[in-house]
Order: sequence, then structure tokens, then C-alpha cells
Amino acid sequence: MPLTLSADEWEVVRLSLLVGGVAIAATLPIAFGLAYLLARGRFPGRVLLDGIVHLPLVLPPVVTGWLLLIAFAPAGVLGGPLERWFGASVLFRWTGAAIAAGVMALPLMVRAMRLSIEAVDRRVEGAARTLGAGRLDAFLTVTLPLSLPGVLAGAVLGFARALGEFGATITFVSNVPGETRTLPIAIYSALQIPGGDAQVWRLAAISVALSLAALVASEALTRRRGGHGL
Repeated sequence: MPLTLSADEWEVVRLSLLVGGVAIAATLPIAFGLAYLLARGRFPGRVLLDGIVHLPLVLPPVVTGWLLLIAFAPAGVLGGPLERWFGASVLFRWTGAAIAAGVMALPLMVRAMRLSIEAVDRRVEGAARTLGAGRLDAFLTVTLPLSLPGVLAGAVLGFARALGEFGATITFVSNVPGETRTLPIAIYSALQIPGGDAQVWRLAAISVALSLAALVASEALTRRRGGHGL
């Protein structure tokens, strides 16, 4: 079966890469901050925070999308200020799809980054401090470089998850061609059309290829962190 994509299908691929890329770029600093806090912090409510961060993994994606819809609605806690101050809305927009993808990818990113940070020998950080490095210097010269492969692995894994996001996205920002119709939603839409099997096969092949490439890259980075060859 030929894999030549139509202009509309290329648009779906482009939009999916855009949504996934923006989602991960925006989520990366948040994920790293949470991972560092959970890995090194000792404070009341740490277990509760860990549970909240990982909640999207176990909640039905439709529930996550519904909560985002409530939060970003014109009268919502986030949507209201966004509309009043900036005259903007993320509903039915690709930016909303990126938010949904980022939220769903966050737990996987945090988990991978946290494991990477926890694997850094704190004695090495202590040695840097005894040699005169401040807390920030020790972080920038020791902790961050040593945990970087795991951080990148988490980002790539999150990107793979963002590419496959469906339930939260379609609930939050619906199915708008050229705006929120990413690969999973386009596949779902093609399944509803009589004779759409060929389109489903083409889009599914692209989806599998992109996701597999991201997973292989994530595994390679994880092995690099552990000092093993691919």
C-alpha cells in the first residue's frame, strides 16, 4: 500500500510535530523543577505532590481533558485571566492541544528526570562544595551535566507520549481540522469514514514510525546515562 501522503495528511503530521514540540518545550522546565524537588526535597506533603504529578497517568484522559476545559473556560480559573488580560483563548486552538499533550506527558518526564537526578552521587556534589563551589555552581557543573542524559531521555519520552495523546485533547479542544486534529484524532476521524482504511494505514504507519524513533532515542539516552553501549 503506497505511503504517499496527501496535503491534508502532511498538515496533520506537521501539526502533530508542532503540538508535541511546543508541549515538551513548555513542560521541560516545569518537569525538571518538579523532578529536582521530589528527588532532593524533604518537606511535608511531598508524597501528596508526587501523587498529584502522576495523577494523569491513572486518571481517564477524558477526565483530564474535562478538568482542563473547566480551568481554561472563559469563566475558568485560568481561562478568565487569560481572556481578560491578553484577549486570548486556547479553546479549539492548537495551543490548547499543546497544553493537553504537555499535561499528559508531564508524569513520564518527571519520573525519568527524577531517577536521573537521584542517580547522581551526592558525594560528588559535596566534593564540589568543599572545593569552594556554591550551591548553584555545584548544580550547574556537577548535578545538571551528570543528569542531562536522563533529562533528555525524559523529554524524548514525553514527546512520544505527546504524539499519541488523544482523549484529553479531543475533550479539551475538540477535533478541528488544521487546528487540533493531530495524528491520533485524524486516525479516529478516518475510521468513521467509509473507505477510510487506506488513510488510517498511512497515518498509523507515520505514527508508529515517529513513536518508535522517539522510544529508541529515549532508550539510547538512558543507556548512555548508565554508561552502557546501545
